[in-house]
Parts: sequence; structure tokens; C-alpha cells
Amino acid sequence: MGFDEKKEVGEQSGANNIIEENETEKIGRQLSEVSLCTTDHEDEDYEGKLDLGPQYTLKETFEKDKDDESLRKWKEQLLGSVDFNELGEALEPEVKILSLAIVSQDRPDIVLLIPEDGKPNGPWFTLKEGSRYKLRFTFLVNNNIVVGLKYNNTVWKTGMKVDSTKEMLGTFSPQADPYTHEMPEETTPSGYFARGSYTARTKFLDDDKKCYLEINYTFDIRKDWLTT
Repeated sequence: MGFDEKKEVGEQSGANNIIEENETEKIGRQLSEVSLCTTDHEDEDYEGKLDLGPQYTLKETFEKDKDDESLRKWKEQLLGSVDFNELGEALEPEVKILSLAIVSQDRPDIVLLIPEDGKPNGPWFTLKEGSRYKLRFTFLVNNNIVVGLKYNNTVWKTGMKVDSTKEMLGTFSPQADPYTHEMPEETTPSGYFARGSYTARTKFLDDDKKCYLEINYTFDIRKDWLTT
């Protein structure tokens, strides 16, 4: 949903602080390897899956390396007040994108409905040319830690790629309350050639290349916002 030059942002907030290199090596496949940013060679269409070794349940991950004080404290900070009995023995994390919204000072938030098949009918939304906006989304994490959750978005106009956005959201532990993330502010292009219809694909995936949501859609840029 962006139009700036190609971006690759690495962010982690709150409990998702940068892991010291020696601690990362000790964690190994327990928490996978946290990607702090995407690389210039990463392709959002790459479907290969790295061999990161065996997976562990969240309880097993927490109980490993108990003698390592710094690693134990980092795990406690990441996991917070997780109830291991409630989570069960699931190996795979579950990430559910609850809502997507376009936030602009020019108008009320545009809340986007997410269809089950990931393919909205017709233009999913309309942006005003030259407007400043942010994308905000909320998501839930269940079962296990999701490592290196990323947001990828690609935009085409008349078959030509005009924008590619990649942002590292971070590593998140399961919790009852949803997480909220707000993308950096962007400005839609303006002028005769900027107006029209665009095609886009949005993906949320993790370090294992597991895709939790893919949406293929179209949107318009017009002289003004649609009236509500």
C-alpha cells in the first residue's frame, strides 16, 4: 500500500529487543534466528524453506538452558505472563490478522474487511492523490512464538511494478490481547499519470517463510476521497 522508494525496515519494539549475537547462537532453533532486517537479496516471492532444525513447544523452549542467566531473563522478558498449560503442546505458531485500517488526518479511518479467500471484490479502497496516510493493523499470536514476522507489499500499475515495501515487525509471544502495529507515514503520488487503478499483493510471513495471510487486490487513486 506504499509508494515511496523500495523500503526494507527492521524494527522490534517493547520486549522485542535486539538479541546479542552470542545469545542468538545459544537459542538456535528454539526460537529460530531472529531476522533484524530483510536483505537486499530477499525476494518476497521466494517460497523456499530454510532447514532450521527441530521445533520445540513453548514450554520446552522456556525450560532449555536454565543455567544461562542472561538467556533465561531474555526469555522471561519475551514471554511475559504466558500460561504454558493453556497453550498446550503446539509446535507451530498461529498468527491471525484481525484488522487492517488506513489512517489519514484528512478523513475517518478506512477499515478494510478481510475476505476469507484473500481476494476482495472490486477496488478494496480508494486513496486521495497527494494524501498522507498510515496503515495500521492488529493481530493475535497463539500457540507458540512467531519469529521474524514480516509485512511485504508489492504494487503494480498497468503491469509494471511501481512499489515494494518490506518491514520487519519483530518476534512475538502468544498472549490474549492483540498486538497493534502502525506503518510509517506515506504520501500517495499525485497528478494525471498517478491517478487510476492499481494491483497489489500483501503478505504476512515469518522467518520460516510461513505465510499467515496473503491478499491480492486492486485499489484506486483519485482526485478526492470517496464520500461516505
